[in-house]
Amino acid sequence: MTKSGFISVALVLWSLASAAQEIPVEEEQQFENLTEVNEAETEDDSYVQQLVVYKKHPLNLNTAGDDDLRDLGLLTDLQIINFLRYRKLLGRLISIYELQAVPGWDVYTIKKIVPFVRIGDAVTISEHIRERLRGGDHSLLLRYSQLLEKPVGYTPKPGGSYYLGGRQKLFFRYRYQYKTNFQYGLTGDKDAGEQFFRGPQRAGFDFYSFHLFARNIGKIKALALGDFTVNLGQGLIQWQRLAFKKGGNTMAIKRQSPVLRPYTSAGEYNFHRGIGATIQTGNLAATAFLSYRKISANFVNDTLNQPAYFSSFLVSGYHRTASELEDRNNLGEFSYGGNLSWQNSKFHAGLNMIGYRFSLPLLKRQEPYNLYAISGSNWQNFSIDYSYTFKNVHVFGEAAVDKYFHKAMINGLLASVDPKVDLSLLCRSISKRFQSLNGNAFTETAYPSNEQGIYLGISIRPATAWQLDGYADLYRFPWLKYLVDAPSFGKDFLVQVTYQPDRKTRIYSRFRAETKQANLPGNSNITNSVIPLAKQNWRTELFSQLTEQLSLRNRIELLWYGGKDGISRETGFLAYGDLTYSPVNKPYSANMRVQYFETGSYASRIYAFERDVLYGYSIPVFYDKGFRYYVNVKWRPSPSVSCWFRWAGTVYQGKNVIGSGLDEIEGSSKNELKIQLLVYL
Repeated sequence: MTKSGFISVALVLWSLASAAQEIPVEEEQQFENLTEVNEAETEDDSYVQQLVVYKKHPLNLNTAGDDDLRDLGLLTDLQIINFLRYRKLLGRLISIYELQAVPGWDVYTIKKIVPFVRIGDAVTISEHIRERLRGGDHSLLLRYSQLLEKPVGYTPKPGGSYYLGGRQKLFFRYRYQYKTNFQYGLTGDKDAGEQFFRGPQRAGFDFYSFHLFARNIGKIKALALGDFTVNLGQGLIQWQRLAFKKGGNTMAIKRQSPVLRPYTSAGEYNFHRGIGATIQTGNLAATAFLSYRKISANFVNDTLNQPAYFSSFLVSGYHRTASELEDRNNLGEFSYGGNLSWQNSKFHAGLNMIGYRFSLPLLKRQEPYNLYAISGSNWQNFSIDYSYTFKNVHVFGEAAVDKYFHKAMINGLLASVDPKVDLSLLCRSISKRFQSLNGNAFTETAYPSNEQGIYLGISIRPATAWQLDGYADLYRFPWLKYLVDAPSFGKDFLVQVTYQPDRKTRIYSRFRAETKQANLPGNSNITNSVIPLAKQNWRTELFSQLTEQLSLRNRIELLWYGGKDGISRETGFLAYGDLTYSPVNKPYSANMRVQYFETGSYASRIYAFERDVLYGYSIPVFYDKGFRYYVNVKWRPSPSVSCWFRWAGTVYQGKNVIGSGLDEIEGSSKNELKIQLLVYL
């Protein structure tokens, strides 16, 4: 068999083998890193939603535009531009295997997108309009989860704080969707501990979200009503869609998204509520939006010294106790902004603006690290962004200012220097005074402020089965940070080797070393000293397709943490084995995991992505010593009905109490039950 024929057969087999996989391995690593940076799991499941939609309605590569290809979230901008050039030069594709001829598209990239794309003829605009209201899918998703052990916070205490509602966590989402061109829906979410049809939650769920979103209606490229996200430039001033940072995919350094996207997730903070539209004529596009919503904030009413104000935004979405309910939706937020952009096949330039006005002024705690924090009852940011492609080099960036003209800048480069070698470079210079309310750029910290750094990544494919990825990131913080009482610096290095000889076997091994300055642990003096604390991770993971129905996945991870001279020295260890059973042409499938972990303390914690129900995330943090296990079962009794069952448990060794505060549990184990039903109406 010829090499081209072998690759063609491999692509078909990969498509079949990936039919049940929602999230690629590289993105699992990105979710772990994102959870570690934010120290909380994301509730934004838009990434999985998009993959599910494209799996059900594959993207037609003969009609897809740059925004459609970015929506996949699986391609770099350089790959997208090279594909559009190829299609413009040679015309519509006849076969999926022509993608092998697109510059910068290696076999692994093609394997990754095959389940979500197709080759087909264009459909006329009139057919699209007729089909939008009647040719889509109505779906209803219901999810129930509960911690089986009872934390102390669910026992009422006279005069004390306790959870007012039940332990059940409930979620529903009704949605009508016609491919990616039209959708509307309603979402409801109740967290554990919140009341349900009682107290302030007399309408049932604590949080409701409605959206209506349409694309490609003549010159109207996007129309958003209800809840939506706004994504501008490279995230220096505004980025609300799910976005990753550093990870094994060393080329994924550029923020990619249309300006407006519908919001359908359970998170209660990071979105707008109102109206937005993008109008395009030729190469020019203009976006504008208006939003007003009530959000939760830490309200302070100090009538002796000054009028009422709020000291921080409450982004968790929890409204379980009397004090949390006092802060529920007590702040009015009016926001506005837009984007004006010009783009052709090589060049893009955009002007961005966003503004906020609050019903109360913001005044953060008087701490040294808050010296340059946002304050007052209004805020604005402005920026320009650009990108340019020349042959196999793609450059991009954004320059931004806040209302006081404090500056921030990001510039990056993606280059295919050889068919087997890709490079990425990103430089950032963000003033210690620069602030943005909902910025989310490719930075070391969660928010773009007080940071300077340079990132260099490389991806090498020396042979068909081998891939070598690595990055080096050097950064400094010119001003103080939370728990860092002096200007500081850090460095981060990663090397990852992947070997995939066939579709049945995949193994990768990676080593990551990071050194970051922080306050001296355990210091009791009035002033603190800053010392370098190092963390090294070594991880090896093996995937093996044992039979047509059974697959095995194993991971071993070691971690070393601490400073020089033995300061806070700790080690961590985690190992697990996954077994997946997916019989062909059967209405059921299952997977399970057994895991052991042991670390010195929370400082040497390890994160591990877990398989969950569809659209669900589980990325627990593991520290101390114990065992973890879970079982997922999926059953599809009919083409329109799917059910999921999940049981997950953790058993700690040498512990009589788990957790703290209101979440404290007596005993050494905790277990969670999750049930989900998805019905296409």
